[in-house]
Order: sequence, then structure tokens, then C-alpha cells
Amino acid sequence: MKFISWNIDSLNAALTGNSPRSQQSREVIKKIAGQNADFIALQETKLGEAGLLPAHKKALADFFPDYEYVFVSSLPPAKKGYAGTLTLYKKGIVAAASFPKIGAPDTMDMEGRIITLECKNFFFVQVYTPNSGDGLKRLSQRQEWDKKFADYLSSLDQKKIVVACGDFNVAHKEIDLANPDSNHFSAGFTEEERSDFAALLDRGFLDTFRKVHGDVKGAYSWWSQRITTAKANNAGWRIDYFLTSQRAADKVSRSEIMDSGARPDHAPLLLEIDLQAGRKN
Repeated sequence: MKFISWNIDSLNAALTGNSPRSQQSREVIKKIAGQNADFIALQETKLGEAGLLPAHKKALADFFPDYEYVFVSSLPPAKKGYAGTLTLYKKGIVAAASFPKIGAPDTMDMEGRIITLECKNFFFVQVYTPNSGDGLKRLSQRQEWDKKFADYLSSLDQKKIVVACGDFNVAHKEIDLANPDSNHFSAGFTEEERSDFAALLDRGFLDTFRKVHGDVKGAYSWWSQRITTAKANNAGWRIDYFLTSQRAADKVSRSEIMDSGARPDHAPLLLEIDLQAGRKN
């Protein structure tokens, strides 16, 4: 089976915008559609309370005519038009969707950050992990989120194999970003966040990219838009992941960062793994 994950940074802009960046986003969408994946997870959709508008539904149908989809948006008292996730899956796949609340602090449980699909032999979970923010103002809450999310994934892992993906907003090791020495106190590379991610893996999960590629350097999934030369110079971070249950390690055949061209911000990820979802008759 083939899975794709991408932090799209505004579904509306990607599907209906007219800016050069929107056009770049649509080129990435075309690449994703061309992969004919079984599941596609999108983070940071930034939809409003009304969710998908008619123009969004039409565009999704045009790009992904063979897919069903489920989504969850940020709802009051959380910020409007913030965070949010959407998962597409091939028509015919039997998948029960849920949008779990994990007991996270502040408004995090209302920000549309998790979608879980239960299939015949596995759970597929996508997550948009909260950023610790400028000045690390949300770090303590982020740490609480990390613990709650690890508990949640572990509870699923006791029932079935888990495939989890998304923007985890953390570079695990120094090889996961271009400039580690100057970023030890930056959101996404603090000791606290890295330790929490390591603790998640220690609960029985595998970083599939490292399983396939070992300690290869220079492989990043995000480049800052604020630094105009970041993408061209490959001054990036690897903060997006496909994780699986450790017991499924031998089922993983590919785990890649897809080429997103000149577009900064996040690149999509691709995973191929030997699992059966179960299909309608």
C-alpha cells in the first residue's frame, strides 16, 4: 500500500489561489495525484468553521476523483482558520474515521489536529503537532501534548499495527537539520521536544525514513519561507515523518521525501508498506 503525507499550508490557497505560491502548490498536488496512493494525509488545511466550500469540493474532485475524504477543522474556542487536517482514501477501502480528543491542554484538542482511520489490519493516524511558538511560549503545553499523543498511539498499537504520519514539528537528531548548532533553543529543536520524540519512538514506533536510509545527511522536509534562500541552499529541517509500529518494520519497502520543486515550506512524504486495508465487495 502507498501513503502520502503533506503539510499543505492552506488548502484554500493551494486549490483556489492565484499567487505564484498557489501555482507551485498545485504542481505539488499534481505530483501527489500522479502517485495513485491509497491514502493521502494533508495537514494545516486552515479551513474555516464551514469546512470545505463548493469550490474546494470541486477542486478535490478534479484532482482526486477516485477518493473519499474526511476532515476536521479548528472550532471555537480555538482560533478560526487555524491548523486542521484532511485525509483522502481510495474509494472502496473500508475505513472508520474518528477525530480523537487526547486530553491536550489549552485549545489544542479543538484545533483539528488528528484524524484516525481504522482499517481491517491497521490504524492510519495523521497528526499536525502544535508548534512551541516564538519564544517557546507554548513549549510546556507542547510537551503535555507530546505525552498525551504518545499515550494515544500506544493504545492503538496494542490493538493493531499503526501507521502514523504528519508534521511532528521536531527535528529528532542533529542530522535532521542543516544548522543544529544555532538552533538548540529554537522551536522544533529544543532538548525537551527531541526527548519527547525519542520517548515516542521508544514506545514501539519506527522512523521509517531512517530505517530505509540510515544516517544519510541533507534530507529535509521543510525550508523556511522567511529565509528566501533556504530552499535553494537546502538549509532545511526534517520535521515530517512516517512512523510505524516496530513489528511492521520488515513490511516497509519505501520511505521518501518527494521533490516539491522550488516551493518552500513543506515537501510531501511517501511511504510504501505491505498492509491490507480491506475493501468493499
